[in-house]
Amino acid sequence: MSDTENNSEENSRESGANTARLMRLATYASVTVASILIIVKTGAWFATESVSLLSSLVDSLLDVGASVVNLIAVHHALQPADHEHRFGHGKAEALAGLAQAAFIAGSGAFLLLESVDRFIQPREITNSETGIVVMVIAIVMTLLLVGFQSYVVKKTGSVAIGADSLHYRADILVNVAVIVSLVLAANLQWHMADPIFAILIVLYMSIGAIKIAQQSLDVLMDKEFPDQERRRIKEIAESHDQVLNVHDMRTRSSGATSFIQFHAEMPKHISLAEAHEIADEVMYMVEEAFPNTEVLIHQDPEGVDERRDDVEE
Repeated sequence: MSDTENNSEENSRESGANTARLMRLATYASVTVASILIIVKTGAWFATESVSLLSSLVDSLLDVGASVVNLIAVHHALQPADHEHRFGHGKAEALAGLAQAAFIAGSGAFLLLESVDRFIQPREITNSETGIVVMVIAIVMTLLLVGFQSYVVKKTGSVAIGADSLHYRADILVNVAVIVSLVLAANLQWHMADPIFAILIVLYMSIGAIKIAQQSLDVLMDKEFPDQERRRIKEIAESHDQVLNVHDMRTRSSGATSFIQFHAEMPKHISLAEAHEIADEVMYMVEEAFPNTEVLIHQDPEGVDERRDDVEE
């Protein structure tokens, strides 16, 4: 095995280990932050009786449930491929994303009912200062978490962490909306601001749920890579002086691992051993450009597809 191949395999192992570590840290951080916020928001809700603050509390309860599901899903997704799952367990992440979307939809329905009730029976908001302080704490903690999750998603491409991050980004807006509603209710005595902001929060949560569900379904349905990435793969493969053409490309993602396969047309006079060596070189070139990816290349002799077309006609 050449030095290039050894370096490629070593880099792949290091990248995989780093990906697993980051994904686990992200799930632990998510559960920890959500648990702390539940405690402080519960105390603030009892003090203020604000329905918009209740919406934030329910969202944090949802966060814990979703984050625990994520933790379990990520742990399962990071298990190596086995005899029954040759492509690994990465799609467990997408299933966790669908579960998050369902959690968000359910909590949204609950909050919508609570908001309608407050329209019918408005209540005065008390101890608004306590609620505002708690929301500021929640915003700071959530910003730190989202920053770390964004870093992890950039490094790993994790669907589950990405879905969790999208949810927490919504939480930041939720918490800002709660502060605004508390200020309006306390200073302007506009108590209808509380249920109005709660409904706006529900609408935003619904948009987030749809996005998370769409991303998860894309993975479960083996959606192809974006056209730009497919063109890049083709350009990398065809940059090898013995690869005449690349066609029949198929791509998909499964958790932190992606799969690329294509046919590479090579000169017909070369031996099978030479074709195998060329395919290995191209494979390492593509894997270097696309970390955490498994590449499968079918070698075609020059002109084989033209002859196949003639037979079919």
